[in-house]
Amino acid sequence: MDPPPPLPLPPPPPYTPANHIVLPKQARHHDHIPKQPILRRPRRRTNPMVWLGAVLCLVFSLLLIFFGITTLIIFVGIKPQSPVLDIPAATLSVIYFDSPQFLNGDITFLANFTNPNRKLGVKFEYLNVELYFSGSLIASEVVEPFRQRAGEVRLIQVHLLSSLVYLQPNLAIRLLKQEQRNRVVYEIKANFRVKFEVGVVHYSYALHGNCVIEMTSPPNGALITRHCTTKR
Repeated sequence: MDPPPPLPLPPPPPYTPANHIVLPKQARHHDHIPKQPILRRPRRRTNPMVWLGAVLCLVFSLLLIFFGITTLIIFVGIKPQSPVLDIPAATLSVIYFDSPQFLNGDITFLANFTNPNRKLGVKFEYLNVELYFSGSLIASEVVEPFRQRAGEVRLIQVHLLSSLVYLQPNLAIRLLKQEQRNRVVYEIKANFRVKFEVGVVHYSYALHGNCVIEMTSPPNGALITRHCTTKR
């Protein structure tokens, strides 16, 4: 037995405006949407004083580099030598104690400063001289600044006074024994700053002179031996 034939499909509904959706013109054309304006900050001009400060800093840095390189070239080529301190003569006039530990003394010596450089002058900007006995400071003096030409030797007289300087009892006894033996040993330290000048280029550093001297007893104490060194 054959199956029954399929039923026919129902006809489509008739067209009516209700089932037709119309999009508004604004929704279909997005390019007509008004755009918000973009706010931009106005450009600020750099203060001229800032530019001036930057230029000055640059110029100063370049000058420092130039002088540094120039100084290096000059001093590598010339190879400056440090001045040398020596004490060729000295006089010990007084040693006495007001009490067992308070020293009074009077010593005068010649400080010989030699500039070994043949092409460079040198300036001594600061010079402080100190007198020691067995490591104890007993007198000091400041010497006025001075200049030395290339190869010059200069003698400067330095006068050191000790007035009521306290010494430990063992040091006071040691000094009295040296005076009795006619052999008094002092140590002289000189701290000074030297400056070399080549045109507008300057180069300075500190030097330390040290001299151990042996003298006869006062009132006419004279220099017997000395040993001097000068180091940076």
